[in-house]
Amino acid sequence: MKKALALILALCLALSVVACGGAASSAPASESTPAEGGEAAPATTQITLATYPIGKWSDEAVVNELIAGFNAVHPEIEVTVQYLDYTNGDDAVNTAIEAGTAPDVIFEGPERLVANWGAKGYLVDLADLVNPNTYASVIGSCTSENGAVYELPVCMTAHCMGINKDLFEAAGAWQYVDAESHTWTTENFVKAVEALVAYGHTNVGAVYCGGQGGDQGTRALVTNLYGGTYANAEHTAYTANCAENVKALQLLKDLEGINFDASIVGGDEVSLFANGTLAMAFCWNVALENNNAETIQFDAFPMAFPTESGDPVLQGGIWGFGIFDNGDQAKIDAAKTFVEYMTTGDAYVAAVEASSYWPVFEVEGMYEGNEQMTEYGLLVPYMGDYYQITKGWTEARTAWWNALQAIGSGTDVQEALDTFVETANAAANAA
Repeated sequence: MKKALALILALCLALSVVACGGAASSAPASESTPAEGGEAAPATTQITLATYPIGKWSDEAVVNELIAGFNAVHPEIEVTVQYLDYTNGDDAVNTAIEAGTAPDVIFEGPERLVANWGAKGYLVDLADLVNPNTYASVIGSCTSENGAVYELPVCMTAHCMGINKDLFEAAGAWQYVDAESHTWTTENFVKAVEALVAYGHTNVGAVYCGGQGGDQGTRALVTNLYGGTYANAEHTAYTANCAENVKALQLLKDLEGINFDASIVGGDEVSLFANGTLAMAFCWNVALENNNAETIQFDAFPMAFPTESGDPVLQGGIWGFGIFDNGDQAKIDAAKTFVEYMTTGDAYVAAVEASSYWPVFEVEGMYEGNEQMTEYGLLVPYMGDYYQITKGWTEARTAWWNALQAIGSGTDVQEALDTFVETANAAANAA
């Protein structure tokens, strides 16, 4: 992984669906290529690509350029794009599945493609398209228990924290950061928060819990502080009620400057950090910095989550393509042609660059000389187990923010986490 540093015919997806809020939009990404003599050659197959906002895969201009490259090679396939978000996207896709109008191709992560729609039998096995150089840990996370590869991985990243370096320096909190390794201890995290509060910045960080958006940040924050776990290594059960996590959440609840906020989700927290309201963000990565570049007026410094041991374990993000089996082999074949194109050669490099993340196999020279990607790339080796494919994941995500809300409202931490584990494991056992 370290070497990776050196990636419908739209019927009625009536959507009201940005990672970590907004309306979905649908637009044809390309038109038929004119044939000789100036007459338009009709596309022989029409497919729909549904994409969540993965880096600039939510930018129509960027996506249109990628698909224009595809159509230069495959004018016989017309691609319509459906833009989803993380607030309503899942509901929209589920509604479309029930109506028989699911997209042909979808771009997202294993927790949806493998553990949810794939496990329910809605997706096509893409094992025949896997690049043999793909990192084993990545392809393992994209493979179902039955051996089917329901997601063809494209890119990956390590989710992290962001801190306002300018404010940290002004408050005397910068001394508690290991700027070279981008790490800090739990003790120094507490000292930094205390220094910021003493400086007068009382909104240091928010344990956002208005919904599931950006929950990778709160999970990583809690499990890193004292070395707790969220799920077992076999991805069959949830373990978040361990003593280490109880201690971590009690610390956060008692720490002045860290506020439990049930009115916001991860995307709101990102906005509050970007505009300077919050001194740190728990929902952060390189794509989010780029997406908020026009708002940020300070040095946003990427950080690993604080740990007692000094060895952070970051939540990984893996994104790739899944193909829905809509009962039309011509569409499935066209979708596979599209996916294979986007994961091969120069098109693959462009697809990864559009994501603002890293390739899932070594691509020599990629991001060479890019200072920002090099800096964020230092965090990638801290990626831990991709436990997001644990059974019952959808129900567990809801149970998690419910637990955080309960803690913020005064419920005993152990009681709230016990309720979470009971609910999440019931879902896992029923899966």
